[in-house]
Amino acid sequence: MRDGGRIAAAIEILNSIESHHRPAKTAVKEWGAAHRFAGSGDRAWIGGLVLDTLRRRASVAYLMQDETPRALVLGTMVHAWGMTGEEMTALFGGDEHAPEPPTEAELAGFARDLTGAKPHVRGDYPDWLAKSMDRAFGKDAADEGAALAARAPVDLRVNALKAETDKAMHAVQSKIPQAVASHLVADAIRIPQTDPRGKNAPAESIPAYGKGWVEVQDAGSQIAGLAAAVDPGAQVLDFCAGAGGKTLELAAMTGNTGQVYAWDHDWRRLRAIWPRLKRAGARNVQVKDGPEGEALADLVGKMDVVFIDAPCTGAGTWRRRPDSKWRLKPEALARRIEQQDEVLDRASTYVKPGGRLVYVTCSFLPEENSDRVEAFLTRDGGFEQVSTLAALKASGGLAEGAQDVLAKCEDDAGAILLSPRRSDTDGFYIAVMERK
Repeated sequence: MRDGGRIAAAIEILNSIESHHRPAKTAVKEWGAAHRFAGSGDRAWIGGLVLDTLRRRASVAYLMQDETPRALVLGTMVHAWGMTGEEMTALFGGDEHAPEPPTEAELAGFARDLTGAKPHVRGDYPDWLAKSMDRAFGKDAADEGAALAARAPVDLRVNALKAETDKAMHAVQSKIPQAVASHLVADAIRIPQTDPRGKNAPAESIPAYGKGWVEVQDAGSQIAGLAAAVDPGAQVLDFCAGAGGKTLELAAMTGNTGQVYAWDHDWRRLRAIWPRLKRAGARNVQVKDGPEGEALADLVGKMDVVFIDAPCTGAGTWRRRPDSKWRLKPEALARRIEQQDEVLDRASTYVKPGGRLVYVTCSFLPEENSDRVEAFLTRDGGFEQVSTLAALKASGGLAEGAQDVLAKCEDDAGAILLSPRRSDTDGFYIAVMERK
């Protein structure tokens, strides 16, 4: 496909997303299935443009003074992809599948800048979240939002149960030469983002992934797992295990000793954990797939660590799911807050005296983070908050220089808030509490 046809496809997909209210990645996939002539490179280019347009929707709409899919796509190519108005006009010439060339109004939009725009426009986040962003980031809210509107790299966690870091790095670099060591996690690999119009590295198709040597996991998520600071032989409960990403990390940290119990209130989310455990060689994991009262009754008050990867809005993952930030509504946040309070109250009962409760969200919203921890500590006087950074140091899993980065992410209570701008990761909140 020529670029003009690709642009037309992106506009078509965005129209479909708006009219049918479907997730962006689903709409892109369905378009590809219905247009078999489009090769993998075409689909990657089109999908990348669609997602970049959603990432920058507020700022581009402001610049173009137009919210239609056409204006947003064309504006994204200029303001995010770096094309000029002249290049855009030339791009559409002689291609019968291309949209109409840019209008005078669109050319004027290509030349505008964000001077005078409100912070939520410059930061590309919903206006109703402005107060939350201000609470989380203060004067840096717009810059933090802009960082959340960029593309994300691919991070790999080296599975210590199957491979040493050097061996895994060599295997990954043999297929993806641009891979480098993580700046935060000692046993992690980063695949930097390519040119906006380039195709992402297929991390899950390389032999090292198939052999279980590496897992795809954002560095921020890996940091969250390290905060558990589990020792070999520990008894650990992953209370919201889902598909098992943190479960696998916890199993590797214990060196396949002790026990890691994986449970989730929605048993359907656990279905993906079985093949992942097998591929990773994790043998000390017990998957508990019954009702909580039956499945976990014998664990009450016995766990060294209870890990909560809490249900949340996912605001910290906007780089990867940009359409979700525009779908998020106040009532959805309110539901998550109720769930988080309930999860904290229930999960805490499994922590033994002197044991730790690790609370994690992939969100930067204070309502889901510090507010929830403070409310829990008020309800339950049997816990006290301790330093997350101290736990990370004790884990032994940080890369050289990571402590300096993470110290700048620490709040007054000892929790850590990661973000693309602060730590070059997804957004994560990590709090550690200890039972007295």
